Amino acid sequence: MTLRLALTGISKQYPAVKANDDISLSVQPGQIHAVLGENGAGKSTLMKIIYGAVQPDAGQMLWNGQPVRLKSPAQARALGISMVYQHFSLFDTLTAAENVWLGLDKAFSLAEVITRMQQLSASYGLEVDPSRPVHSLSVGERQRVEILRALLTEPQLLILDEPTSVLTPRAVEQLFATLRQLAAQGCAILYISHKLDEIRALCSHCTVLRAGRVTGEVDPRTQSSAELSRLMIGAEPPALPSRAAKAGALALEVQRLSLAKAQPFGSTLVDVGLRLHAGEILGVAGVSGNGQQELLAALSGEDPRAPRGSVQLFGSDIARASPRRRRRMGLHFVPEERLGRGAVPELSLAQNTLLTRTEAVTRWGWLRQAQVQRLAQHLISRYQVRAGGAGAAARSLSGGNLQKFIVGREIDAAPKVLLIAQPTWGVDVGAAAQIRAELLRLRDAGCAILVISEELDELFELSDRLAVMAQGRLSPAVPVAETSRAQIGEWMSGLWGREGSREAGGGGAHVPA
Repeated sequence: MTLRLALTGISKQYPAVKANDDISLSVQPGQIHAVLGENGAGKSTLMKIIYGAVQPDAGQMLWNGQPVRLKSPAQARALGISMVYQHFSLFDTLTAAENVWLGLDKAFSLAEVITRMQQLSASYGLEVDPSRPVHSLSVGERQRVEILRALLTEPQLLILDEPTSVLTPRAVEQLFATLRQLAAQGCAILYISHKLDEIRALCSHCTVLRAGRVTGEVDPRTQSSAELSRLMIGAEPPALPSRAAKAGALALEVQRLSLAKAQPFGSTLVDVGLRLHAGEILGVAGVSGNGQQELLAALSGEDPRAPRGSVQLFGSDIARASPRRRRRMGLHFVPEERLGRGAVPELSLAQNTLLTRTEAVTRWGWLRQAQVQRLAQHLISRYQVRAGGAGAAARSLSGGNLQKFIVGREIDAAPKVLLIAQPTWGVDVGAAAQIRAELLRLRDAGCAILVISEELDELFELSDRLAVMAQGRLSPAVPVAETSRAQIGEWMSGLWGREGSREAGGGGAHVPA
C-alpha cells in the first residue's frame, strides 16, 4: 500500500531553538496516527510544515508516493490536506460561514456553504450558527467552526492539533465517531493531543517527539497512560498535593446577578449566585457558550454593568469597579483566550507582564525596564517556560508554554481571589500537572479560586465544590465527594432541582437524587 504521507529528515531551525531535528514519519491511508510530545517538542512546527505554512530547512516530503514541497496552505488544501490549528485562524469580524467559505473552492456559493455547514453540524453534533460573527463565539464554538471548515474540504489527510481541548465529553465521543468514519473511508489522520486516554482509545499508531527529535514509535492501545507519559517526558507527572483543610472566610459573593446579553449572540445571566471562600476551589462545569464568558466578564470587571450590590469582594461592592481596582483588592483573572486577551501576541514576555503587574511602574508612570526584565525571567524560570528569554514575543511560544507564563504571572502576584478559565487547555500532561499543583498550593495558602473548565476530570481533580452553568443559570454547588460525573453531565443540560438555595456557594443546597 502506498503511504499517504512520508517524511524523511525534516529539520527546522529557529533563532532560539531547533524545533525539528531530522524527523521521519509516515502515515497510511485510513490510519489515525498520534503525534505525542511535551509543549515545545516540535509537534506544531512539524504539522505546519506538512500543511505548507512553514518551510523546512532540510528533508523530503512524499505525498501519495510523489515528492512535493508545499509553499502555502492553499497548495496543501489543493492536494487534500486540511488542518485544524490549536490557535484558531479565524477573522473575528466575519461570520462562521464566511470564515469557512474563505478556505473552500469558490465554486461554492455562500448559501451552499451555509447549507453544508448545517448538514455537517447535525451529522457530527458540532453545533454552530453559521450566521454568527466569530467575535461572539466562545472558544469551544470557534473550535467547532475550525473542525467544520476542515471536514468540508473532504480531506485525504486531516491534521488535528488539540481538537478536543474545549469540547464536552459527549462532543468528544461524537468527534471520535466522525474521525473513525473518515478513517474507514480512507482519510489519514494526524492527531495531536495531550490527553493520553484519548490517544489510547482512538489511535492505532503513535510517534513520540522530545526536544524536536523522534524518540519512539508505539501502538498506544498496548501502552498505559503512565508508559506513554514516561515516553513523552521521561517521567510520570508529579503527584498533586492532598486536599486542603476546611475553607475560611467568605471572599467573593454574587447575589441574584441577572444581566442582559451585551451583544446579540451572547448569553443572558439569570439570577446567578455563588459564594467563594478563602482556601477553597469552586469548579464550574458546562458546555461552552452557556454564560461562562459573561459571568467571568462581570466578575473580572470587563463588563461593568452588573447591578450594584450584586458582586461583593470581602464585603465591598465591586459590581461597577474597574479591573484595576479589583486587582488592587487582590482579585486576578486568567482568561480562556491566551493570545489576544491573556497576552498581546506581538509584544515580548517582559512587556506582557505589564498587562496585570505594575510593580515596575513608578508613581510618575515611568517603567523600570531592568525590573520588568527580571520579573519576566523569574516567571520563565519559576514556571519552567520554554522560551527564548524575556524578549521573546508571546506568539513565538507554544500554546502550553504561553499558558504556563500567563498562569504563572497571575499566581506569582499572590492573589487573594483568582478567576481562571480553561487552566490547562492544550497543555501537556507534565505542564498540566504543574499548573494544577500550583493552583492547589495557592488554595492551601488561603487563596479563593474559581475554575471554569470543560474538562470534567480536571474539575474533579481540583475542586472542593462543583457547580454547573447552563443557559445562563448556575446550579447549586455540591462537594465533589457528594456528586458524580453522571450527575454533572445531567446538570449540564440544565436539569437540576429548583428547590433549595439560589446561590452556588452556600451550604445546604438541595441536591436532586
